[in-house]
Amino acid sequence: MPDKGRARERGPAAETAGEGASPEIDHERLRRRARFLRELNEAKELRERVQPRRARVARMRHQMRMRTFRW
Repeated sequence: MPDKGRARERGPAAETAGEGASPEIDHERLRRRARFLRELNEAKELRERVQPRRARVARMRHQMRMRTFRW
């Protein structure tokens, strides 16, 4: 049985998304997304400064994954 409380927590934005979201909601979503991406970038930079070796290894692994990935 699905939790109906969670559906209410989403608010009107989730309800109107299927009906063609208004520009206000899209603008708010884009603003939240931009803030999230800025914070994510900031966290990645901080991680690189705090753990340079681990960050370098993670970067190299990511590059290797991208090289071996088939499109």
